[in-house]
Amino acid sequence: MFNRMTLATISFVLAITTQSFAQEEDTFTDGPTIKGFGKVADVDSDVEIPDGFKFKIRFDVGQKARRGSINSSFDSVARLINLHSRAGVPVENMDIAVIVHGGAAVDLTNDGFFGKKSKGQKNGSAEALKTLQKHNVKFYLCGQSAAWSKVTKSDLLPGVKMGWSAMTLHALLAKQDYSLNPF
Repeated sequence: MFNRMTLATISFVLAITTQSFAQEEDTFTDGPTIKGFGKVADVDSDVEIPDGFKFKIRFDVGQKARRGSINSSFDSVARLINLHSRAGVPVENMDIAVIVHGGAAVDLTNDGFFGKKSKGQKNGSAEALKTLQKHNVKFYLCGQSAAWSKVTKSDLLPGVKMGWSAMTLHALLAKQDYSLNPF
């Protein structure tokens, strides 16, 4: 049975947690480029981004999305676009490639294939992928992971390119001066 001290402690923890979530919601907001995901906070940065600077960044994605959710790495790509847009970098100066492998391969598949693998559910990353592609984000799938997961080109969402392997894709993009995002 709960006593007054226990109830007071639970109430205090709930109040702090609720306040913390409210502050997070106020601090992290949409856009300006991508809405609905990729929320960022405004920052009074001491590091200046030079005028005309062009970002060439590649992401390595191996972890699949939680059921019914957007792949968290796709959310990170949107965050990168939004935070640099807020810093005044034109979207045209952001060249982003996403290399997908391992369990995340299914996050690049259409609802027909995805549904077979996930008890009829829809791909929670499909709309995010389409939105990101509208902002020139390129998606590549590791062919070795595709073969392992029995994913064919006809199973892929529109615009996704198949490569020989994630290792090959990373080597090719590194030679094209894409830096690897460590997050």
